[in-house]
Amino acid sequence: MSNPLARLLKRLRGSKTEQDERQEKPHVFVKELSPRSRRHLLRHFLALEEKDRLLRFGSKLSDDMVTRYVEGINFERDTVFGVYDRRLRLLGVGHLAFAPKEATRISGATIKPVVAEFGVSVSAAARGLGVGTRLFMRAAMHCRNADVDTLYMHCLSSNKVMMHIAKKAGMEIHRDYGEADAYLKIKPANSATVFQEALEEQVAMLDYIVKANFKALLKWGARVTGIGARKKDDGTPPPAA
Repeated sequence: MSNPLARLLKRLRGSKTEQDERQEKPHVFVKELSPRSRRHLLRHFLALEEKDRLLRFGSKLSDDMVTRYVEGINFERDTVFGVYDRRLRLLGVGHLAFAPKEATRISGATIKPVVAEFGVSVSAAARGLGVGTRLFMRAAMHCRNADVDTLYMHCLSSNKVMMHIAKKAGMEIHRDYGEADAYLKIKPANSATVFQEALEEQVAMLDYIVKANFKALLKWGARVTGIGARKKDDGTPPPAA
């Protein structure tokens, strides 16, 4: 039998490590985007690595095609979610597109007239932070509150991120010729889910406002002090403090 004190110390070390990991992992705030966010969306998609762009769209889209995709997003019909970093760059984007069930490959999975299809992309710098999972959870909650009972994902079977999210959510996955269809049956909404989504959106909006104001403050400080202006104008670094 091992020493009880050693077991206790091991348990304490483990708890401390888990606590440290939770403290190091940043909070992920998911905000619903509007047509005013197209510039941020375009920058995010164009910055994706070639392989990530392939996994997101299922084919190698050119920059022009990506631009047309962003310009064609119908914010009145679909819902788009984003996760911003402190510099107001989108780390992750989740596109929740609503379509008649007859237009999908899983029309028999629901009796509702509409099915939601989810697509997600995460910047390389944000991998491992849970951004994709949080975007999916927010999308599923939105579907629940919108009286949509089936959330559908179509992607390449090689898309490990999407497959991980699908399996973690308990989605039913069908693979065929290198592609995969996955769908999740969603429970009906209740007052708690409606309140939770509204609260999460308010918190994400507050987070965005704080970041936007801080960014504006830094720009104002640069103009007033001249720090950074010289480097931008003539390439000469600012004087040392």
